[in-house]
This record gives sequence, C-alpha cells and structure tokens, in this order.
Amino acid sequence: MKILIINAGSSSLKYQLLDMDNEKLIAKGNCEKIGLSDPFISYKHDGKEEVFAGAKNHEEAIKKVLDILVDKKGGMLKNFDEIDAIGHRVVMGGWIFKESTLIDDKVIDEIDRLSEMAPLHNPAHVLCMRACKKVMPKIPQVAIFDTAFHTTMPEKAFMYAIKYEDYEKYHIRRYGAHGTSHRYVVQTLAKVLGKDVNKVNAITCHIGNGSSITAIKNGQSVDTSMGLTPLQGVVMGTRSGDIDPTVVQFLCSHKNKTVDEVLTYLNKECGLLGVSGVSSDHRETSKEAENGNKRAKLALDLLAYSVKKYIGAYMAVLNGAEAIVFTGGIGENSFEAREQILEDMEALGIVIDKDKNKNFKRGQIELISAENSKVKVYVIPTDEELMMARDTKEIVKNLKKSK
Repeated sequence: MKILIINAGSSSLKYQLLDMDNEKLIAKGNCEKIGLSDPFISYKHDGKEEVFAGAKNHEEAIKKVLDILVDKKGGMLKNFDEIDAIGHRVVMGGWIFKESTLIDDKVIDEIDRLSEMAPLHNPAHVLCMRACKKVMPKIPQVAIFDTAFHTTMPEKAFMYAIKYEDYEKYHIRRYGAHGTSHRYVVQTLAKVLGKDVNKVNAITCHIGNGSSITAIKNGQSVDTSMGLTPLQGVVMGTRSGDIDPTVVQFLCSHKNKTVDEVLTYLNKECGLLGVSGVSSDHRETSKEAENGNKRAKLALDLLAYSVKKYIGAYMAVLNGAEAIVFTGGIGENSFEAREQILEDMEALGIVIDKDKNKNFKRGQIELISAENSKVKVYVIPTDEELMMARDTKEIVKNLKKSK
C-alpha cells in the first residue's frame, strides 16, 4: 500500500511517499515559498536530490508534486492509481476531532471552521485537501490531528480558570500540539522498555523551533505545555512561551499597537530571536553564546530553564516518571541543550551521563542517563510522517473491509 503524506504550512508543503507494506520511504520533498518570490520544490529519491520550479498556490503545489512523482525520468510512480491513500497533518482539531478521521466535505468544513485557532495552518490544510480531491477525486484522504493525542487530558489539566460559561460558549481551553510526535515517541519508548504502551509513564520533550513538553500516564497525555494555541509553554525560536497576559495590554499601550499586532510580535519576534537579537536558530544562537554574546547565552538559559520547570512540574503530576524522552530538532541534536536542561536534577532521580549524551549517534535511539539515574533518559528521533501513514493505512484498510 502506497500512501502520500502531506504536511502543509502557510507557505510550504512537505510531502512523503511511503510503501506501507514494509514502512519504507520511497520519496520526499518540500514545496517552499508557495505564493512568494523564488518558490521551489525539492525532491529526494534513490539517494538523489532534485530541485524544480515552485508554485504560486497550494493547488498548483499539489499538482506539481504529483507530476514529479509520475515523471517518466525520475518519478517513483507509474501513475496516480498507485497511490492508495493520502494522509494530511492538521494542526488544530479542537474539541471536534479526537482521532484521525476519513475526510469528506463535512470534515473539511469543520477543519476550516477551526481556522480561528490556527490561522497560519488550518487554512493551508483545507486548501490542500480540496486540491487533492479535485486532482484525485477517487483516492481516500485522512486527516491526522496534532491535538488528538491530548484529548485524554482531564478537565483540571485542560481548563483555564475563566468563567465556565465562556469555556462552554467559545471552547477556550488547552489543546496542545505536536501530538503525533509525542504519540510516536511514547510508542517507540514502550518497545525499547519492552512494555505495553498503556503501562508507560514518561515525560516527552519535543524541542525545536516550536516546542512542547507532555506528561504521559499509562500511555496517554494527561498534561502538555502548549495551550489554546502553540504560543503558550516553553521559550521557543520566535515565540515567547508563558507570559503574564497583562504584558499584552502593556505593550499595546506603550508601543501603540493593536492586540493582533502584539500577538504577532509574541509569536514571531520573541523567544530566542527576541532575547538574543541574533537568530531564532538554536545552532546560530549557540555559536554566538560561545563567542561571548551575553544576550545569546541568556536566551539559551531561558529556554533550558523553561523546559526544566515543566519537567519538574510533570514529575509531580505523574508522581515520578520512568523515563524522559528528547525529540525534535533541538532535542535530538543538541547535547548542550539536553545537558543544560537536566543539570542539578539529582534530587528528582535524574542523572545524565555527559559522555553518552555528548557522543550519541544522531538519528539513533540512545540511552543517555547515568547508571545511577532512577529515571531513564532517551533520545528518540521522531517520525511524524510514519505515524500519520500508519493511521491512514488503518483507516483505509477498515474502509476497504466495510465495502
């Protein structure tokens, strides 16, 4: 079974073609700068990488990706009929979608209705779903929601202490994000530990340009750092993370900005970028810190400290965890960040082996905790696309059985 996975952003579209009979990657790429100047499409297959002219909108991007995949010279498919299903990542499923769902017109309309909570992402998801339906009307499509994994949170974890009537009317609550990644790494952790996933208690740390920390009890999310939107939580590349709400009013007043302008500021101009004044990229900020840039070092300190606080809080929520997992671009690749986050946590039973942590093999599952650590610490590379493809395969398989 061949499945095409699509991960659409506001001006980008990542894609992967997988053979789910053996869970092997066939081809992948990225449509970048959609609708902007100098758009292009990358295409990786058979150890080679090619670059093609880009697209002016998401529908054109979908068509070009399909043309590339069936091209007689470098295409990996003979025709569109070889694609058995298409899986779409959807950032916000809100209170409506609690699991991956077969896409129809009603589902697309509901995802569009949730765009208010994810204005940079859900509209792009909808465009791609409609484009795929137009180009390949007979191929089933599945929506995989970032928020679905966190629908197991209890009320005391997802509720904000606002008037209950406003929660009921406007659905204002914590939804979280990165659920597909957190679900993948906890399932992988269960295999590593040789345990049923429903018996795993762990803290998973997806740390990248966007970051979220999740407390997992008996294999389920019981709390997570991101909130109504991905702005809440730890310090990120350009996002401020947790902040006193009155800061918004203060900035509106003193900088003569609207609420929308300040929210854009908190989402796109703060975090590592805002504090360091250098970059939102952790690697570049780290280089500046090594060269003596005090603001860059402060930015890194803030990021590590914010993650440390969530780990400590979730150790309390879980009454202890058997493992902590690092994943995501920074979580997987920066031994310095992991060491800084976990230093001085011996009282909680967390001791990192600095040599193992520094000499880990990138792209591999690695145990980096010391022998005397009561809590195991792992680096587990995430694979959201594979998780999405598994969900898509399961839903399409059941669909075929019902026919």
